[in-house]
Amino acid sequence: MQESKQNKLALLQQMVENAERNIVAAKQIMKELNSDSRKPQKESEASQIVEGTFDGEKMLSMDGKNYPVPANYASKSKLVEGDILKLTITEDGSFVYKKISSVDTRKVIGVVMKDGKDRYFVSAEGKKYSVLLASLTYFKAKEGDEVILVVPKEKVSTWAAVESIITEEDKMEMMSQEWEEDEAAPAPSAPEEQDKSMIEEDDRKNAAIEEEWTPDVEEIKKEGGFSQPQGGDEISDDFSN
Repeated sequence: MQESKQNKLALLQQMVENAERNIVAAKQIMKELNSDSRKPQKESEASQIVEGTFDGEKMLSMDGKNYPVPANYASKSKLVEGDILKLTITEDGSFVYKKISSVDTRKVIGVVMKDGKDRYFVSAEGKKYSVLLASLTYFKAKEGDEVILVVPKEKVSTWAAVESIITEEDKMEMMSQEWEEDEAAPAPSAPEEQDKSMIEEDDRKNAAIEEEWTPDVEEIKKEGGFSQPQGGDEISDDFSN
């Protein structure tokens, strides 16, 4: 009986030791797995990186290849013709775009219109700008609506990004601001003292000119050879006819 008990104790001891070794090994494996999962994905793991220029609808790479740009991304980012993009093509074939450089831009106001093929465009500054349908759909713009466009500042473009739609509330606000500016403008002021001085100075100059050109009657008589008439009558100073 005593020997059987000792054998059981020895077996239990061996099982506990094995369990402890298994726990230590399991902890080590878990540590390694957690460490690997926290490592960031290296840039080199991407299959390809391409840079190119946005032409209003797609990206044109340096080697002349075209890459499609999601319309929703272009609309949300308000990409403008001439922006520089970086495309990362991952191993699973996904396209990830990032804007790395922006062109200088300006804003113009245009009207949403349709051509003969029911394609939308925006008329602004006397020309037609192509716009992404996704942009108009996002703002729920319809034919006849006024919108604010973003276009390159220095470059002539055929495409434009839609900044926003101009609602009736926006128009009323703009008119209200114009009225406030007109009311705040200072009224024309009365002539200042300096203006009065200038007027007086002009009067003095005119008077001096008149004095300078006043005929000297005696000199005119001498130069004309007039002599004192007999009888004591004097030549009249009145030169009027």
